[in-house]
Amino acid sequence: MIGRLRGQLIEKMPPQLVIDVNGVGYEVEAPMTTFYKLPALGEEVTLFTHFIVREDAQLLYGFSDRNERRLFRDLIKVNGVGPKLGLTILSGIEASQFVRCVHDGDTNSLVKLPGVGKKTAERLLIEMKDRLKDWNNSPEDFSLEMSDSGAPMLEAVNQSDGREEAEQALVALGYKPQQASKAVNAVYAANMSTEDLIRHALKGMV
Repeated sequence: MIGRLRGQLIEKMPPQLVIDVNGVGYEVEAPMTTFYKLPALGEEVTLFTHFIVREDAQLLYGFSDRNERRLFRDLIKVNGVGPKLGLTILSGIEASQFVRCVHDGDTNSLVKLPGVGKKTAERLLIEMKDRLKDWNNSPEDFSLEMSDSGAPMLEAVNQSDGREEAEQALVALGYKPQQASKAVNAVYAANMSTEDLIRHALKGMV
């Protein structure tokens, strides 16, 4: 079991990144909540990880803190929710909003996420309610909540305007290409980083 990685951040292309740990490059998939908090390329990063072994692949998922990883682990225990959908949920809705949806029984917000139909949303509300009992009762105090300003935005992945990378990231998270393109173009402004584009596009779709 690989529970934590600490090393140099050498690649990032949402939702994937690569961390160099003593010369070994670990490919990691992470939700956008983690990407918003990443340091610049070349700097040291620490991620808490969840390792999955399948017949056809070994997959490593990374999170900025233990609470975020725990929420992911609780999500993938829900019937019909796999790791990919877990990342989509964490990327498309802030943790405080997710907790509020569970407490309020709000399926309408959840079904806006790709891959979350009405039945899956209902299962999430039922099964996650018990698992979130020992989290803070107030969504505003939830440890994973980020303010609108969020962590400092990172530089763009390359020198392009970032729209293509943002669209690819949204498609990787489960959104349809047309949907991703429309959402990115709706929020695009000059000099926005790829992460900034994704953040605003996701907010516009939920």
